[in-house]
Amino acid sequence: MSNFEARNPKLETISNDQISKRRDKGTFRKFGLRICFEFRYSDFGFTDRHLGKALTMEREIQVNPYRKIKSTGAYRRLMMAYYFMAKHPAWFGKKVAWITSGGPVEPLYAMGVLPFYPENYGAMCGASRMSVPLCEAAEQKGYSRDLCSYALGDIGSSMTGKGPLGRLPKPDFLVCANNICGTVIKWYEVHARTMNVPLFFIDTPFIHDEIHEHTMTYAEKQMEEYIAFLEKQLKHPFSEKRFQTVCFRSFEAITLWKDILQLSRSRPAPIAAFDAFIHMAPIVTLRGTRWAVRYYQRLKKEIEERVRKGKGAFGREEIRLLWDNIPIWYDIRNLSKNLSSYGAVLVADMYTSAWALDQVDVSQPLKSLSRAYATIHLNQGMAYKTKKMVAMMEDYGADGFIMHSNRSCKPYSLGQLDLKREVTKATGKPGLIIEADHTDSRSYAPKQVEKQIQIFLEMIREKRQESTSSVSPS
Repeated sequence: MSNFEARNPKLETISNDQISKRRDKGTFRKFGLRICFEFRYSDFGFTDRHLGKALTMEREIQVNPYRKIKSTGAYRRLMMAYYFMAKHPAWFGKKVAWITSGGPVEPLYAMGVLPFYPENYGAMCGASRMSVPLCEAAEQKGYSRDLCSYALGDIGSSMTGKGPLGRLPKPDFLVCANNICGTVIKWYEVHARTMNVPLFFIDTPFIHDEIHEHTMTYAEKQMEEYIAFLEKQLKHPFSEKRFQTVCFRSFEAITLWKDILQLSRSRPAPIAAFDAFIHMAPIVTLRGTRWAVRYYQRLKKEIEERVRKGKGAFGREEIRLLWDNIPIWYDIRNLSKNLSSYGAVLVADMYTSAWALDQVDVSQPLKSLSRAYATIHLNQGMAYKTKKMVAMMEDYGADGFIMHSNRSCKPYSLGQLDLKREVTKATGKPGLIIEADHTDSRSYAPKQVEKQIQIFLEMIREKRQESTSSVSPS
């Protein structure tokens, strides 16, 4: 009996053959967390020696103090003010638009509209461990559990009026962009029908390889139609001057956010990816406002001070890792504690960097935004993702990478096995794939993941020792 089974006596143990049979019968997913997977460590590139050393590591866990970010207080006040406005928009004379996380928010702020992000709210539900009952509420109405848990949780929240903010006010209209995934199309159509509000759909063709000029022309036309839609809904003309001001603030905030993330190229990393997962909220929700600019100016100053003093996010940094995919929102603290206890720190990630848009030109805001939103990370092919991840591995001096195979987010998770192979081939660094869901904890076995991480870190240490031995004089 394994340690995982001993600590979880109620779990049912089934073999790999049984798993295959049940998957073939379509019954595999029904077992959820009641299954203790019987996997071969060799499937992950692990050996019995790695397992033995990992068990030794488990007995030698050390405390690794985390340095709290002082700006977190200002961050909380800022986000509380934003959500207070979203909860009571009429008090501030604001119209509200629900928009996808990859949607162009700058035209909304230019027209005086307050944007609200159901996906961001889904992350909040996940972090506060409220997603499961909200997903179950939607499932009871006939929605499949196979849908994205952001969508399920949001639909469940709309149905029940429950969630971190309670019942949200009805939006004036919806804006949906398919540059992040296809689920959002039907998700927002559901809201448009049930709430009886207008929906504008922004179509961005998927970029498989090179960026064609006709694709950018099409994306720019979509942006022009979007602005015409806003003028019709709000019954006042679009101000180019106001739009340029908002775009300037947006680009300034994006530059600050990019600078903050790149500070973790220093050793030790002054800010960890787990910090970035939290402090990314303003770049998503408040991009284009002076509030986001002021906050990131403050945060950047604090992190730069850490670099000058040689202070890291943790007291001990022995292994530097990169994270791929959306965070496991309900287990961020536990994962951070688990990794840091072995001296491992996530110094960068592929998720928060997606909002560090490239090639923005303040002199041509509409054209620049059209290109930026059409070429975001999730709207590009495998070659782009591989190149970006390899570059980040090298830029941040990562010793390995962890990939979250996210049950909910198919666009992010599809092709991860190929991506893992190509990145390891290009960098020589090992990778680990862990299975979970970004907000639905029913699809997560934390003890199994902890054991995988322990063995993976031991493998990195062993590779490092072998590399050191090979270059040392005989």
